[in-house]
Parts: sequence; C-alpha cells; structure tokens
Amino acid sequence: MIEPIGHTTLQIPTFRLDDLTLRAPAMSDLDAYAEFRASDRAKGVGGPNTRVQAEQKLEALIGHWHLHGFGRWMVTETHSDTPLGVVGLMAPCDWPEPEIAWSVFAGAEGKSVAYRAAIFARRYAYEVLGWSTVISCTTPDNHRSQALAQRMGATRDGECHVDDVGRLLIWRHLSAEAV
Repeated sequence: MIEPIGHTTLQIPTFRLDDLTLRAPAMSDLDAYAEFRASDRAKGVGGPNTRVQAEQKLEALIGHWHLHGFGRWMVTETHSDTPLGVVGLMAPCDWPEPEIAWSVFAGAEGKSVAYRAAIFARRYAYEVLGWSTVISCTTPDNHRSQALAQRMGATRDGECHVDDVGRLLIWRHLSAEAV
C-alpha cells in the first residue's frame, strides 16, 4: 500500500476589492488566459504563446506562490468570476528585484482593473510581506503600462534585459513609508 509521509499545502489568499476578486489561478481560467497569451497584447510578457505554452505559464503562476510564498492573482469580476487579468508580485531569478506585475485581458482595459489590483498588490508587499521597496518593469513601447506605473507614483529607475522579453524599463514604486 502506498502511504504518504506528509502533504504539501499551498495557500493562496483570496481578496475582494468591491467588484474585483483576486484569487488563485484555476484551470477554468485557461481559455481566457490562453486567448490573452496568444494575442499581441502578450508581447510585453514573452508572448504570443501557443495554448500549450499558455497552460504552462498558468501552472507557473501557481508554482511561483509555492516556491516564493507570493505571486500573481487571477483578477476576476466578483459577480461572474470572469477573468480580467493577472496582477500581483513576482520575482523570477533573472529579474533585478521583486516586481508588481500586471496583464489585463482585452475586454478589461480602461476600467482601472490593473490600477486597483496593482495598488492592492503593493500594499500586500509592504504590509504583509514586509518589503520596503518594489519595482515594475515595462517594455519601452508599452506606454499604457508606463502610464499606470506613473499613476501609481513610480519613477524611472534604469533598465534591464530579460531573455524572454528583451529590454525593460524599471519603474521604482513609492516606498512603504511614502504610501
């Protein structure tokens, strides 16, 4: 008989921000996530990708929580659970520092989804994780993400190069004391 000697438990917190819910990514999100990853909207995050690659990236979102204790949430409409985007914290090994990252799906842009979720993610980084600083990275041609970083009070703080994406502009967010 096969008997485990223990279990690994993964806990991803869920939060409600009025009409938005930040929750763990789920396989039920794959269609919306794969559609995003297959589009030109995904160029700034290493896409476009095939459906298989999108599934692997969806799985990696959950794996990041397991390995780091923080990660990105699937942002959904609270009343319908419709996926609107992916927002949260990440720290890949080739990144200069931990980041607040956001990707908004086609139908959700212009509705402050990324802004509200990213503000919450920054608060989570400072209040729950105890970080003192955090960055966001954007491709040089992603003017909407740059505007969002600036709207959040972030300022340019150099640049870096990441193999999957290329040249990235670094945006330094307000410190924990300044927010």
